Amino acid sequence: MDITNFVVSARNQALLYGDYNTYHRQLAKKLHNSRKRLNIVTKNRGKFTKKDAVTAEKLAENHEYLHLQLLTAERAWAHAMRFKAVHSADTKRITGRTRSHIISRLDKGARAAEHLVEVLSDSSTSGASDTDILEARAYASLLRGATQFEKQSWEPCLRSYATARIIYTALSTSMKGDVFKDLLSETIDPSIRYAAYQSKVPRTLAIPTIARKAFPSSDLALVEQINKLAPDLLKKSGSDAQKGQVGAPNAPQTITWRSREVKIEDAAIAIALASTDTATAHLAEKLASSDVILPKEMAAAYDEVLIASQDAADATKRAIDELKEEGVSQNDPRIQSLQITRTAVNYQMISWRIGRNRVLSGEHDGALLDSAPTTTRKAKKDASSRKPKVEPTGRKISRLKDKVVLYDSTLQSIDSIKELPGVAADEGLLEQLNATAKYFHALKSLAIARSHSLINQSLNALALTKHAFDECEQSAAFFSKHGASSSESSPLNIEIRQSDIQFLHNLLKGELQRCRAIVEIDNLRQKTTNTTPPEARSPLVQRLFEYPAGGADLTRLVDFPPKVDPIPVKPLFFDVAWNYIDYPGKAPTAAPVSEEKPAEPAQPQKRGWFGFGR
Repeated sequence: MDITNFVVSARNQALLYGDYNTYHRQLAKKLHNSRKRLNIVTKNRGKFTKKDAVTAEKLAENHEYLHLQLLTAERAWAHAMRFKAVHSADTKRITGRTRSHIISRLDKGARAAEHLVEVLSDSSTSGASDTDILEARAYASLLRGATQFEKQSWEPCLRSYATARIIYTALSTSMKGDVFKDLLSETIDPSIRYAAYQSKVPRTLAIPTIARKAFPSSDLALVEQINKLAPDLLKKSGSDAQKGQVGAPNAPQTITWRSREVKIEDAAIAIALASTDTATAHLAEKLASSDVILPKEMAAAYDEVLIASQDAADATKRAIDELKEEGVSQNDPRIQSLQITRTAVNYQMISWRIGRNRVLSGEHDGALLDSAPTTTRKAKKDASSRKPKVEPTGRKISRLKDKVVLYDSTLQSIDSIKELPGVAADEGLLEQLNATAKYFHALKSLAIARSHSLINQSLNALALTKHAFDECEQSAAFFSKHGASSSESSPLNIEIRQSDIQFLHNLLKGELQRCRAIVEIDNLRQKTTNTTPPEARSPLVQRLFEYPAGGADLTRLVDFPPKVDPIPVKPLFFDVAWNYIDYPGKAPTAAPVSEEKPAEPAQPQKRGWFGFGR
């Protein structure tokens, strides 16, 4: 029969482009069409007669009676939600006739859904399965819980929502889809949390534990049906505070921050921290395996732990906001404990974010200038067998810019840690953060220095390298004195390893000597060019293939007066000039005399009249 999907899909489809008023009109039209199909509709201008109630026999003959009951209950719920949406902007609470009308509409819907449960319970006549009965029971409990929520009857409300949650959780184990998960996360869980708060239930209990305790275990038939789907759902094993929820049995009870241990009183924070610990273990396994070899794959492995850390930070902030709304002062021990927890979980989240940036930077935090980085598995595999590819200068500078962006992001993250509560008063932590910031400042200066070196600006490269060396020396001095707390096998985070600091220090020491040598060579070349006298230089016409870096010497364009310079010639020129050159030992020959013929007198040219030719 698929009751839950019928209700949820209708709600989502209507509320996607409209509001509760649109949904109410659509339900009224669907209900009228359903009555037409069942031939029980009241004719136009006809007298209204009360229809007979839906029975199991009618439902077995035509399943349209199931839709009739569901549409009736949904129309009443949508009517109540429409009134709540209209008065949601009111500064005062909904009171008087409006509140009574909302409660009556919700009660009508709950009664229609409960009548459907009674009809379906006669499974031998109606032909309903256990799943259909459970879905109808959960839907009826959901509407009844909404009614009691508006009545502010918190214990019955908690019991109804707990019944709906347990049933939907059991159904989600046997049925695929996110329909039940959406109902739990968006509607049921927030209502259970608020009703538990109003019922003075301790915050240390998780929502699944609260639902299990509030579930009516006296209903043996319902308990038996749930045990068929999820045998372990209603069982209690261990302490509720330790259990937390199904799937998180090792939720921590305390958190340690800077040698100060704080008890975790909020179950949501404990569950989020347990998820963070699990994600951290998975991250270590992924990085240790041979499947993750590329920087992008290693950075993608950090996504799970980053999401879990963000959830822990959000849960802590939510708990603090709830206490502030209750009027609890800042000096209250609960607020103080939550502030310490907030600092710890935010520090952890930012630490993993910095670790992801370090992985993207490359080996040794990007200290090496990779000539041809491998971005695919095939390139990584064939890198050792093929000849290294030399990148163009523009590509190298572009890669250095990407590293500088990562270093800037890391430095901003370190600055955000200093703004967390209690960090400014911790001198030891501030010194450690400053030393870490100097380490990344050194890496950033080194990357910029290399970009200047690639465009032949040796003086700028030397100044930046010297600055990077000084920053690294100060950072190395701090960590050598206090020791690096990160191990070599743990995933990268904000903690700096001693080997990375030592590697960067040695690299910058060599780079500094190299830059000094390049600057000294450039100075010697410039000095040689300046000390050469103009007379010793060749004229400009003979140096056209050279670019005049210091400007063209216009005082000596050519040699004037020109000098006779020897030029190389080929023997062919001497062979051609054999008859015209007097060589020693060669007898002179007389030039041949040409015979001259007597000149003939020129004949007069005949002309016509007036000198024109004919």
